[in-house]
Amino acid sequence: MAKSKPVAVTAAQAPLRSRPTTYPEPFASRMTGREKRPLGELFGLSNFGVNLTRLAPGAISALRHAHSRQDEFVYILEGRPLLVTDAGETPLAPGMCAGFRAGTGDGHHLQNRTDRDVVYLEIGDRSAGDTGSYPDDDIQAALGPDGKWKFTRKDGTPY
Repeated sequence: MAKSKPVAVTAAQAPLRSRPTTYPEPFASRMTGREKRPLGELFGLSNFGVNLTRLAPGAISALRHAHSRQDEFVYILEGRPLLVTDAGETPLAPGMCAGFRAGTGDGHHLQNRTDRDVVYLEIGDRSAGDTGSYPDDDIQAALGPDGKWKFTRKDGTPY
């Protein structure tokens, strides 16, 4: 019998992601201070993901990255993160949003350089065959047929 899905939840009380990051070391430890609460999975959504993410002071959302096939969108709920893209740094505030179209190669991430938590929603699709590029780090990613990210160095050697 299939487990029943909730009709609604309080997002801030949803369970934390069971594994804080899928990045290998030395990158995983750079995600300290980031908490993700996967919301879409609670409802059985499979075409796109939704996370309620909290960044403690000094934390970053991810390594600066770009997707080949997946679009991404963030909406700031609390705090004042800095959006870092190839174009530079853009201060964000509650009520602001940003979108990242797949295939542009524009690396992006959020940084919390303040002394208060940042909370935001992140939404992304789950396009098969997606790859991730990381302009600042020696890492690349490919989404496997099992839906899991496989990480290698830029020369293809595994971590």
